Amino acid sequence: MASLSRRAKGKRGEDLAAQALTQMGYQIRVRNWRCALGEIDLIAQKGDDLVLIEVRARSEGTDTALETFSARKRARMLALAEAYLDSCESPPASIRIDVVVVDLRSGAVEVIEHALGW
Repeated sequence: MASLSRRAKGKRGEDLAAQALTQMGYQIRVRNWRCALGEIDLIAQKGDDLVLIEVRARSEGTDTALETFSARKRARMLALAEAYLDSCESPPASIRIDVVVVDLRSGAVEVIEHALGW
Protein backbone atom coordinates (compact mmCIF):
# COMPACT_ATOMS: atom_id res chain seq x y z
CA MET A 1 0.00 0.00 0.00
CA ALA A 2 2.97 2.30 0.59
CA SER A 3 3.48 2.67 -3.16
CA LEU A 4 0.04 4.22 -3.73
CA SER A 5 -0.25 7.98 -4.02
CA ARG A 6 -2.13 9.99 -1.41
CA ARG A 7 -5.00 10.46 -3.88
CA ALA A 8 -5.16 6.72 -4.62
CA LYS A 9 -5.18 5.92 -0.88
CA GLY A 10 -7.97 8.44 -0.35
CA LYS A 11 -10.04 6.96 -3.17
CA ARG A 12 -9.47 3.44 -1.82
CA GLY A 13 -10.57 4.57 1.63
CA GLU A 14 -13.68 6.23 0.21
CA ASP A 15 -14.51 3.13 -1.83
CA LEU A 16 -14.24 0.90 1.25
CA ALA A 17 -16.27 3.36 3.32
CA ALA A 18 -19.02 3.60 0.68
CA GLN A 19 -19.18 -0.19 0.40
CA ALA A 20 -19.42 -0.63 4.20
CA LEU A 21 -22.04 2.11 4.54
CA THR A 22 -24.15 0.61 1.76
CA GLN A 23 -24.03 -2.75 3.54
CA MET A 24 -25.23 -0.97 6.71
CA GLY A 25 -28.27 0.45 4.93
CA TYR A 26 -27.00 3.86 3.86
CA GLN A 27 -27.81 5.13 0.38
CA ILE A 28 -24.83 7.01 -1.07
CA ARG A 29 -26.21 10.12 -2.78
CA VAL A 30 -23.08 12.11 -3.68
CA ARG A 31 -19.36 11.42 -3.72
CA ASN A 32 -16.82 14.22 -3.44
CA TRP A 33 -19.19 17.21 -3.25
CA ARG A 34 -17.08 20.34 -3.74
CA CYS A 35 -17.44 24.05 -3.18
CA ALA A 36 -15.03 26.94 -2.62
CA LEU A 37 -14.51 25.86 1.02
CA GLY A 38 -13.45 22.31 0.24
CA GLU A 39 -14.96 18.86 -0.19
CA ILE A 40 -17.35 16.52 1.55
CA ASP A 41 -16.19 12.96 0.85
CA LEU A 42 -19.59 11.25 0.90
CA ILE A 43 -23.18 12.38 1.32
CA ALA A 44 -25.58 9.61 2.22
CA GLN A 45 -29.14 9.03 3.37
CA LYS A 46 -30.11 6.72 6.19
CA GLY A 47 -33.75 6.81 7.16
CA ASP A 48 -34.71 10.45 7.62
CA ASP A 49 -31.11 11.54 8.23
CA LEU A 50 -28.94 13.17 5.61
CA VAL A 51 -25.40 12.22 6.59
CA LEU A 52 -22.31 14.19 5.58
CA ILE A 53 -19.32 11.88 5.84
CA GLU A 54 -15.63 12.57 6.30
CA VAL A 55 -13.51 9.53 5.45
CA ARG A 56 -10.21 9.24 7.30
CA ALA A 57 -7.97 6.51 5.88
CA ARG A 58 -4.55 5.50 7.15
CA SER A 59 -2.06 3.07 5.73
CA GLU A 60 1.00 3.90 7.78
CA GLY A 61 2.20 5.90 10.76
CA THR A 62 1.39 5.68 14.42
CA ASP A 63 -1.59 8.05 14.58
CA THR A 64 -4.99 6.50 14.15
CA ALA A 65 -7.08 7.90 11.34
CA LEU A 66 -9.47 9.47 13.84
CA GLU A 67 -6.59 11.31 15.51
CA THR A 68 -5.96 13.06 12.19
CA PHE A 69 -9.48 14.58 12.31
CA SER A 70 -8.27 17.81 13.89
CA ALA A 71 -10.25 20.69 15.38
CA ARG A 72 -9.48 22.64 12.19
CA LYS A 73 -10.94 19.85 10.02
CA ARG A 74 -14.04 19.63 12.27
CA ALA A 75 -14.58 23.38 11.87
CA ARG A 76 -14.20 23.05 8.10
CA MET A 77 -16.76 20.22 8.04
CA LEU A 78 -19.26 22.43 9.86
CA ALA A 79 -18.67 25.21 7.33
CA LEU A 80 -19.04 22.71 4.48
CA ALA A 81 -22.29 21.44 6.01
CA GLU A 82 -23.62 25.01 6.06
CA ALA A 83 -22.55 25.52 2.43
CA TYR A 84 -24.18 22.26 1.37
CA LEU A 85 -27.43 23.17 3.12
CA ASP A 86 -27.37 26.58 1.42
CA SER A 87 -27.09 24.81 -1.95
CA CYS A 88 -30.11 22.56 -1.33
CA GLU A 89 -33.44 23.55 -2.83
CA SER A 90 -35.24 21.91 0.08
CA PRO A 91 -32.99 21.34 3.09
CA PRO A 92 -33.40 17.99 4.87
CA ALA A 93 -35.28 17.73 8.14
CA SER A 94 -32.28 16.29 9.95
CA ILE A 95 -28.61 16.19 9.20
CA ARG A 96 -25.53 14.84 10.91
CA ILE A 97 -21.82 14.54 10.29
CA ASP A 98 -20.19 11.13 10.56
CA VAL A 99 -16.54 10.23 10.45
CA VAL A 100 -15.69 6.92 8.82
CA VAL A 101 -12.31 5.54 9.81
CA VAL A 102 -10.68 3.14 7.38
CA ASP A 103 -7.53 1.20 8.22
CA LEU A 104 -6.06 0.37 4.82
CA ARG A 105 -3.61 -2.05 6.44
CA SER A 106 -6.39 -4.37 7.63
CA GLY A 107 -9.42 -3.19 5.66
CA ALA A 108 -11.27 -2.46 8.91
CA VAL A 109 -13.99 0.22 8.70
CA GLU A 110 -15.47 2.04 11.70
CA VAL A 111 -18.35 4.55 11.55
CA ILE A 112 -18.44 7.27 14.18
CA GLU A 113 -21.72 9.19 14.28
CA HIS A 114 -21.96 12.81 15.32
CA ALA A 115 -25.47 14.23 15.48
CA LEU A 116 -25.90 17.91 14.73
CA GLY A 117 -28.71 20.02 16.05
CA TRP A 118 -30.19 21.25 12.78
